[in-house]
Amino acid sequence: MGFTAIQMKIMPDSPSADLKAIEKKTEEIINSMHKTLVKFEEEPIAFGLSAIITSFAWNDEIEIEVLEAKLQQIPNVSSVEILDIRKAFG
Repeated sequence: MGFTAIQMKIMPDSPSADLKAIEKKTEEIINSMHKTLVKFEEEPIAFGLSAIITSFAWNDEIEIEVLEAKLQQIPNVSSVEILDIRKAFG
């Protein structure tokens, strides 16, 4: 069993979307699949729209596509994109 460091971009469907609610639901989903520390940052995009950048460690035994599909079902989420994947050793 190994771990991978993952960074994802979660795009809300509008500038008025509640980013904190999306972050909370994202953390709940990640922790339900694999208990880990989740970090969030907001990235301004344009016209008041901000993306959520989340970073976390992921168990290699669980396919990341399953997580992506669950995150895309969060209300007010337009898209989910993997920005970076790095194998963690040690």
